[in-house]
Amino acid sequence: MKNSLLAYLVLFAVSVASAQTGIVGVWEGTLSAGPSKLRLQLHVRKDVKGNLTAALDSLDQGAMGLPASGVTLKDGAFHFDIPSVGGSYDGKFDERYGDIVGTWSQGGASIQLDFQRSRKPVALARPQTPVRPFPYIEQEVTFANKAAGITLAGTLTIPRGTGPFPAAVLISGSGPQDRDETIAGHKPFLVLSDHLTRQGIAVLRFDDRGKGKSTGNLATATMADFSGDAEAAVAYLRSRKDIQAAKIGLIGHSEGASVASMLAARLPMAFIVMMAPPGVRGEDLLLSQTAALMNGMGMPVEQIEKTVAFNKRAYAIARQESDPAAIDRKVREILPEVMGDQKPPEQVIKGQVKTLASPWFRHFLDYDPAPALKQLRCPALAMIGEKDMQVPADENVNTVRAALLAGGNKDVETVKLPGLNHLFQTAGTGLPMEYGQIEETMAPKALDLISGWILKRVR
Repeated sequence: MKNSLLAYLVLFAVSVASAQTGIVGVWEGTLSAGPSKLRLQLHVRKDVKGNLTAALDSLDQGAMGLPASGVTLKDGAFHFDIPSVGGSYDGKFDERYGDIVGTWSQGGASIQLDFQRSRKPVALARPQTPVRPFPYIEQEVTFANKAAGITLAGTLTIPRGTGPFPAAVLISGSGPQDRDETIAGHKPFLVLSDHLTRQGIAVLRFDDRGKGKSTGNLATATMADFSGDAEAAVAYLRSRKDIQAAKIGLIGHSEGASVASMLAARLPMAFIVMMAPPGVRGEDLLLSQTAALMNGMGMPVEQIEKTVAFNKRAYAIARQESDPAAIDRKVREILPEVMGDQKPPEQVIKGQVKTLASPWFRHFLDYDPAPALKQLRCPALAMIGEKDMQVPADENVNTVRAALLAGGNKDVETVKLPGLNHLFQTAGTGLPMEYGQIEETMAPKALDLISGWILKRVR
């Protein structure tokens, strides 16, 4: 009897170990979200104690290594949570067929999501990413924003040959960005700097404060602080003998375009290129962005209207309250009016409250780019993609043009590029979840527009 029980226990232990070993590895799945599909990659491992751990890559969103918690496998039932996005997964692991069949739950919705075993991690094709050796000089540099007490780190690319050279400072969009403005596996600023330097223009791109090798705290900074960082970059370039001090300009993307115009309004520049520049007040931009994205995802009109109305009330709370606890309480009070019984995951609510309470957001809400645009006297190029859903094209590029002309600027060019999205990729829908699915990092016609326009002004 004892021998039979022992044999049973041994067989049971072996079967459990086999199942857990079987699920260890790399898995691939595709999540359908409206008209777009998100490619996911799941990495399942065992820690030193033999417990299952996991991490999720959302390849097309550039969100890599999202840590999982609550990873369990029992009788074939596989579960994990991704706290950072408020999502969870429940599936059935079948070792015979090498797949996991289940559902992904997030924001009150559940979507079919199946995983198949992968032999190796997916390598994203990014054919435009330049590969060393480069036909120009590449230098790691640091410079100080003395007023802020921080040091910024970046890369300066300089054409070979006899200088000094004209130069551009690249200014990234919102959120913590590295010097390459890396997103969804793409490196737009690396591609842009490579293109410009090959055309004879030196380029300085740098990590945002608190990102990469730059010091400082991004969480307490506003757009005004970012303009100070860009000014420090310009001062650094002007100190170099291989750079033409009178031919330094700014290239800003999205929020970076507003930061660039803020700086160029108070500091003489040789030129300014604004890529996807906001032309309206921050709150108006966010509301139109929300409506455009939800509409692009095929959301019902009623849901879009409710969400926009909720956001307006949330923004009003952010203006009225500076205490995160008070913002949290008031946001939770109005949530049922939009979500009903479908309460968002706790992690999502906390993330939204953190954003609403941040100095950057409170400054951005009421920032109107028009006054700075009216003060620009240097040559100005404003360009936007026709399919841009983050900075909707018509309302913004037209407003930017009107402000530039109203200020009396004599050298203004505004261009709406057909078929391009917010990253200036040739796009299908223009939705952000499509960015990573596109192999192109930046359309050649956008790159040529920028370099050709600058060279006409600095030669």
